Amino acid sequence: MSTKKLAENVYSVGAKHPERRVFDELVPLPDGTTYNSYLVIGSSKTALIDTVDPLVREQLFNNLKRLKVEKIDYVISNHAEQDHTGSIPYILHAYPGAKVVTNEKCANMLNDFSLVSSDKLMIIKDNDTLDLGGKTLEFSMTPWVHWPETMVTYLKEDGILFSCDFFGSHFSPADILAGEHFYMPAKRYFAEIMSPFRNNVRTNIQKIEKFGIKIIAPSHGYIHLNPQGIINAYKEWSTDDVKNEVTLAYVSMHDSTKKMAEYLRDALEEKGITVNYFDIPVSDLGEIAMALIDSATVIIGGATVLAGLHPVAANLVYIANALRPKTKFVTFITSFSWGERASEVIKAGLSNFKAEVLAPVISKGSPKEAEFKELDRLANDIAAKHREIGVLK
Repeated sequence: MSTKKLAENVYSVGAKHPERRVFDELVPLPDGTTYNSYLVIGSSKTALIDTVDPLVREQLFNNLKRLKVEKIDYVISNHAEQDHTGSIPYILHAYPGAKVVTNEKCANMLNDFSLVSSDKLMIIKDNDTLDLGGKTLEFSMTPWVHWPETMVTYLKEDGILFSCDFFGSHFSPADILAGEHFYMPAKRYFAEIMSPFRNNVRTNIQKIEKFGIKIIAPSHGYIHLNPQGIINAYKEWSTDDVKNEVTLAYVSMHDSTKKMAEYLRDALEEKGITVNYFDIPVSDLGEIAMALIDSATVIIGGATVLAGLHPVAANLVYIANALRPKTKFVTFITSFSWGERASEVIKAGLSNFKAEVLAPVISKGSPKEAEFKELDRLANDIAAKHREIGVLK
């Protein structure tokens, strides 16, 4: 990624990683990602805000060479995760006079990860400032977006908020300056990473709104020249409001559960309900996570396998439960051959859902007339519940 000037003596100097396809060996990256690092040059001191994943550190160093950076006084560490801090040891080796500026929690994590020795650390607190000479950095603690030690750095003179993972997106665009297409990559990122912490998101939005923000510069993906656009999107996604939508995700071995899922999808759509429909084994986990943001109801479908739920469905149950969606209603459709256990696994696995459990539909083998009538009943139940909460008119 080439350098990008954001303001006088303020540059984006990070790295692109378009070929990366999985993050944390879990999160799909269909469009790759970026690791955004920023250089702020004052009249007396120079600060580098976050670094990059060490796999692509040469891009960072090439950008620093391109700008003829001979001295770095401070490396600001907003977040200890290795995609932000993994290149700090290389920066400290190249610029031995630099100090790592961070909060106490982050400093402890950096020690744990064996990245930075204590003598290289400069500990700051909430609302502390750092004068670079005509460029003033102010630090604000923003815990749990999405780790406990996270903070943001605000450049007062230029109104730039270096927001770390807050307001980010796993995306590797041709132009890192956000245009009208920021919304879906940012929503995907929120769904996969920020959604379990939506209460903290709301609190931290209120905290950062005290700044006169002109640009939001996160650590991944687009830089936001229209900060209110991404702030408003985060406000929308982090509310407890839901829409007239159902997420129906299933796995089927011999089409029994598939027949039930197809029938239920059609019955719900006939009632005016939007159905986000996923065949789990061939679906993108990120797209399912995005659907969970708005869905009033979630339906999991799967068969009993080896005295439990089909492992593919069980994995989704685990992940959906970890994401703690604001879903109001949950139910399931399952099939079995001689012993039904899938429903027990689903109910136990969704313990984080603060949702009403609707009566499921369970079929022995392929669904028959009685099961299709039960699916009609379930569709009616869901429609009634959606009317009850006011999302279906």
